[in-house]
Amino acid sequence: MRYETVIGLEVHVELATNSKIFCSCSAHSFGADPNSHVCPACCGMPGMLPVVNKRVVDFGMKAGLMLNCDINRTTTFDKKSYYYPDLPAAYQTTQWFAPVAVNGVVEIETSKGKKKVRIKQIHMEEDAGKLVHDIREDTTHVDFNRTSVPLIEIVSQPDLSSAEEVEAYLERLKTLLRYAKVAECEMAHGTMRCDVNLSVRPEGSDKLGVRAEMKNMNSIEAIKRAIEYETARHIDAIENGTEVLRQETRRWDDIKGKSYAMRTKETAGDYRYFPDPNVMPVVIDDAWFNEIKSSLPEFPEVKRARYTEEYALSDYDAEQLTKSIALCECFEGAFEVTKNAKDSANWILSEVMTILNARKMTYDQLTLDGRALGTLILLVTGGKVGRANAKKILAAMFDDPTIEPEKYAEENGFVMSNDTGKAEAVIKAVIAADPKSVADFKGGKEKALMALFGKCMKELKGNCDPQTLRKLLIDEINKA
Repeated sequence: MRYETVIGLEVHVELATNSKIFCSCSAHSFGADPNSHVCPACCGMPGMLPVVNKRVVDFGMKAGLMLNCDINRTTTFDKKSYYYPDLPAAYQTTQWFAPVAVNGVVEIETSKGKKKVRIKQIHMEEDAGKLVHDIREDTTHVDFNRTSVPLIEIVSQPDLSSAEEVEAYLERLKTLLRYAKVAECEMAHGTMRCDVNLSVRPEGSDKLGVRAEMKNMNSIEAIKRAIEYETARHIDAIENGTEVLRQETRRWDDIKGKSYAMRTKETAGDYRYFPDPNVMPVVIDDAWFNEIKSSLPEFPEVKRARYTEEYALSDYDAEQLTKSIALCECFEGAFEVTKNAKDSANWILSEVMTILNARKMTYDQLTLDGRALGTLILLVTGGKVGRANAKKILAAMFDDPTIEPEKYAEENGFVMSNDTGKAEAVIKAVIAADPKSVADFKGGKEKALMALFGKCMKELKGNCDPQTLRKLLIDEINKA
């Protein structure tokens, strides 16, 4: 019998706000000392009342609109009751009855073509703390820094059917949310986590099988491996009776490549949802809604088409640039200065990418000012700075975003010199020191000229027009 896998995802995304969802504590605690970003409110102390961070609602709406959702114009917060040591109030403030966004759809593309994945809802909620297990001391520490950091949870319908589709869906979410600048979506930093709900059924059946949930998956590769393992486990249980499948929550062990049962899967009733009386309903009027709607960015595919039509970029260049909103903003800033789309794109896709890769930075970590890059490009195309020195300036701009390329070039001796007398003196010294290369060039070996040219350029620190230097070098060799 042939089987099909049915997958639904619950994706938790940390919002890129400065403060937490219900208090003014900093929401950025990655790498900070434990319990250094907490206050009585986010620690659940008695008598402390939450105050909704408007920016969180802004980002919740924006995420919903990016995923083609309907926005609930009155959205409410609810209590989700469960006891766990990293949840100080013994409940989580989340949304159940009226989430901020519902009924969305995301289109993905895989090797089998395009597919639409329905979004059931997006709700805003607070994150829990973090348990740190110390094996040496046989103790568990609790770090509340992450408590009340604002999240959105994106709940899909069970429309996914393979690891490839799940990867495409997650990458699409990351791209759209990063374009809207509502979230970092960096799984390695824990700012994007995923719960995978999976079942298996006979191909063609419309009845869902027994569902297993794998919690807090934090890498796409681990998610893909877990899906493949769980699919095989379910099919083996159905066909060979190796185990009785139960609706349960499972833990994925990425080292062993296996999942293990943690607990029976909870239902909504187990959480005893009820409206949070301490948080008033949030009413989104037309002015607020229209403000958020008007702030939406150009979608990647729209931007990609515009780059090929308006800027005459190749499909490849447009595809590469639109992988990240940071690359797009850098390109458009550079174009404002250069008015040359091809030069601007080439510098980003070659020199800028080289530095990003060397520093192991993602595209979205790029903070380079596009207009400053445009100024640097003009220094090169205008013959004022050589390309080799321009690369040095670019590296310095990565380290210090305030650098002005032209001023930096002048201060560091990177400006091209028109002093042919200095170039001629260097050429004579190089020729005198390497008579063999001179003889080889006269004998027809073109590479010998390049060796001499390189030595001259090194002595001149790249501050000479290459064409001028080449002509002076050949003229001097012919005299020798």
